[in-house]
Amino acid sequence: MIEVSQVTVRYGELTAVSDVSFTVPPGFVLAVSGPSGAGKTSLLWAIAGAVPVAKGEVEIDGLVIANRPAAARHGVVLIPQGNGLARVLTARENLSIPLLAENPPGEDVDRRIQQALEGVGLEESGDHLVEELSGGEQQRVAVARGIAQQGRVILADESTSELDSSNRERVLGLLHEEARRGAAVVIATHDPNVADSADGHALMDEGRLSWIRRL
Repeated sequence: MIEVSQVTVRYGELTAVSDVSFTVPPGFVLAVSGPSGAGKTSLLWAIAGAVPVAKGEVEIDGLVIANRPAAARHGVVLIPQGNGLARVLTARENLSIPLLAENPPGEDVDRRIQQALEGVGLEESGDHLVEELSGGEQQRVAVARGIAQQGRVILADESTSELDSSNRERVLGLLHEEARRGAAVVIATHDPNVADSADGHALMDEGRLSWIRRL
């Protein structure tokens, strides 16, 4: 359960998110759309504990999120725009880092990595360096890394933006599978097809959120 209560995010004099409140229950997908600079990324990063809130609070299953390490330990997974991968590591190594931070090496970690790579259609590319992959392939590796963590909350920031229609549908299907598993999923997107597929759709503009279709 994601509970965002009157959250405001500021960078100096700039207000990126202004007094936003909503709830996303387990098993649901919320799409947040809006123009560039509307505050979508800042909202997701605030939920993930990656940026401080100037006002309000974020709770995940009743736990107030104060910082990124605490959020990660509580199962909040952020799939960032721009993928956030280590380019000098392989795809498989990038997936392994967050898993091994929480789990000892073993068959379950290896299985989750392989299943996630298969899910995004990159089962043959796991041993390729990230810098050897195309932009779209890197984006799919980032999605696989997020999926492999099996979080309580999945925050996907423009995770379909560089993908062709086939891979966009593949990734969107995986995010919906995460909701069916019981995760609360929030997707920031410019894509109307992604927004239409979600259980709820909200619009951000100049840091403010308004509802197009409620959960």
